[in-house]
Amino acid sequence: MILDGKSVSIKVLELVRDKVSTLPKLPHLVVILIGDDPASKIYVKNKQIAAQKVGIKSTIINLPDSISEEILLNKIKEYNEDSDITGILVQLPLPVHIDKNKVVTAISPKKDVDGFTPENVGRLAIGLEPYFYPATPQGIIMLLDEYKIPIEGADAVVIGRSNIVGKPMAQMLLKRNATVTVCHSYTKNLESKIKTADIVISAVGNKIVRCKMDKKNSVIVDVGIFKDSNGRLTGDVDFDLVSSSAGYISPVPGGVGPMTIASLMYNASKVYE
Repeated sequence: MILDGKSVSIKVLELVRDKVSTLPKLPHLVVILIGDDPASKIYVKNKQIAAQKVGIKSTIINLPDSISEEILLNKIKEYNEDSDITGILVQLPLPVHIDKNKVVTAISPKKDVDGFTPENVGRLAIGLEPYFYPATPQGIIMLLDEYKIPIEGADAVVIGRSNIVGKPMAQMLLKRNATVTVCHSYTKNLESKIKTADIVISAVGNKIVRCKMDKKNSVIVDVGIFKDSNGRLTGDVDFDLVSSSAGYISPVPGGVGPMTIASLMYNASKVYE
């Protein structure tokens, strides 16, 4: 069965729109975009379109890539203190002269709709409810829940240990009582771990899942998205090979990507909670 992130994301966005319509004041999401990176511009535009669909006010702040770290941090401080702004997102990557960790840390945890600040990450790690969960892992959980895929007691393999997907994904699966194995470039016998898992979530950006599954109800979630040698969008999973033995699989595109945007809008609607 295909895990259709596009259709599920539409459901989530409809719920967010209904919720936003009942709020005393519209949420206001500020997205900071530095420089002219084409991919970043597309991502930011997609976020703005989604915000418009659900009735969230969004403002894109486009800053030159020559901006100093100090000026950027001061602007974030200004937005933190502005009561009209309820959510702040800094589009990554940043220019090399700007410390990403300083920028992320500067955002107020209660306006951190990306869920990347140390306080939100720390709360998740020690079992407290963060103000916001990271959008991609949260979107994946929403997708699994929509298809009624059992997480509790499942053997889950997370491939990748990034701060954006891998690490928080593992924490969120643990929170739902899965048994989690985190794999990475130093993992031995990766294929054997993949084949025997109930749930595989891959987020590395290269074609790494290339084996048939031993369990017929296994679930494969492909987070990776990149262009192959022919310029076509593809993911971490050899879809044709793996789909012949898995129970559920997410496509690229149309799987995790739409869920990430929907999850972000869900976060942006939570600000008054």
